[in-house]
Amino acid sequence: MIEPFSLQIDDANFTGIEAGEGIPVVFLHAGVCDRRMWENQIEAVAAAGFWGIAYDRRGFGETVSPDEGFSHLEDLEAVLDALDVHAAVFVGCSMGGALAIDFALANPERTAGLVLVGTSISGARVPSLPPEIMQIANAMEAVEESGDVDAINAVDTHAWLDGPLSESGRVKGAVRALFQAMNGTILRKSDMTREDRPEAAIDRISEIDTPALLVAGDLDFPHIVNRHDDLSEEMENAFAVVIEGTAHLPSLERPDLFNPLLLEFLRMVTGQADNEQ
Repeated sequence: MIEPFSLQIDDANFTGIEAGEGIPVVFLHAGVCDRRMWENQIEAVAAAGFWGIAYDRRGFGETVSPDEGFSHLEDLEAVLDALDVHAAVFVGCSMGGALAIDFALANPERTAGLVLVGTSISGARVPSLPPEIMQIANAMEAVEESGDVDAINAVDTHAWLDGPLSESGRVKGAVRALFQAMNGTILRKSDMTREDRPEAAIDRISEIDTPALLVAGDLDFPHIVNRHDDLSEEMENAFAVVIEGTAHLPSLERPDLFNPLLLEFLRMVTGQADNEQ
């Protein structure tokens, strides 16, 4: 059963969820979501004999923090220390993937494996976007300048959940409602303006030799899909998988396809038997 936790670290109160016991698997949410995007995966890894952990970073979900100087990397290290987690497998989506990469470069001895989903990378160059994608990007920028939270949320939902070139409303039901609740919470929070940005990781990717699974949805932004192909060549022990019919959040959209890949990878890198077999 998933249990909530709360950690007071200096002036910030971090909220999270956990389930299971055994080798830790730490989930790092996307920049348009919070810890709730991982509930299905946490239940799955707990049932398979692992300890699933997810928390809301500053500016997301229910975590509360003053607008003070901070680093997401230092926060992650502090959360792990508070939970007495020395090493873990890290599962990161989008901005959470970038944080997982940053952590692996800074703490290779604490990184047992990486699962990167539609990942960003610290210091990545702005890509050259095709005209049809530029139209979406321009619309996102224009609505953001308007300050209309509901309109921003609607455009974000189309771009990140449905996919930029997919029909708006492609993903329906509880998944759509959850995305809009998570992203709406972010949009209504006060900005964290004093983040200490990480060093660029884009030119150090080849230093990562830990086993890595790279997952992308084929309906995601093309440069993100292509990035995973590039990473699979740059990272010595990485392989890439594309989940068809999904966009930026394949783990949220199709856990029935994502979870088996995740569990197979966890068993491979940890040598842990499947409790269900």
